Amino acid sequence: MAERLQNKVALITAAGQGIGRAIAEAFIEEGCIVIATDVDAGKLQDLQPRKSIKLDVLSTAGVVELAKAVEAEFGGLDVLVNVAGYVHQGTVLECADRDWNFSFDLNVKAMHRTIKAFLPAMLKKGGGSIVNMSSGVSSIKALPNRYVYGASKAAVIGLTKAVAIDFITKGIRCNAICPGTIESPSLEDRVATLSKQTGKSEKTVWDDFIARQPMKRLGTAAEVAALAVFLASDESRYITGQPHLVDGGLAL
Repeated sequence: MAERLQNKVALITAAGQGIGRAIAEAFIEEGCIVIATDVDAGKLQDLQPRKSIKLDVLSTAGVVELAKAVEAEFGGLDVLVNVAGYVHQGTVLECADRDWNFSFDLNVKAMHRTIKAFLPAMLKKGGGSIVNMSSGVSSIKALPNRYVYGASKAAVIGLTKAVAIDFITKGIRCNAICPGTIESPSLEDRVATLSKQTGKSEKTVWDDFIARQPMKRLGTAAEVAALAVFLASDESRYITGQPHLVDGGLAL
């Protein structure tokens, strides 16, 4: 199954660590021309994509500027993978306006920015695949203390379906990946924060995360990346507008 993405041009956001990095590495293995972006360019130093670029997806101007540069050099993208996101901890009572605004800006509006900027060149090129990172915690399932996170990730599924239907006859496919709980630096940070907030040891917090998984283990970023490769490749050319769970049965 090697070289499934041979000569395809793909841009990945938040490629510096976790799921984004695993996707970038998997795409490179499959022969893809990868443009890896992250708000922290230092995290991209030991990755080996075609290009490593600092990108703040909260900046419309920055995204538009990069889209123009990519079109000038590559004629546009074949694959756009939107990974950048943020997990807020808490109920509606712990969600300040700034938490709501930031969550929707990074988790949803950032995808609006990148799709709007990169889609015109994809259309000129004849089509392509857009892969958006949603979550099992969305319109699919609720978990405690994921109020604005779940709301924003539900919006990602709606955005994905809207893009898919609007451009279904233009060669554009748009799908969402909905991970469960995945081992990542982001999860490590949340475990440390929860440990401080609750007074529980970090081991206890980790055990709590694992206990709620039907498979009794966490997922890996590589397992999410394998699905991203499939959705980016021509193997999935008859699939669009769908949320794809990779959650170890969490939503059952």
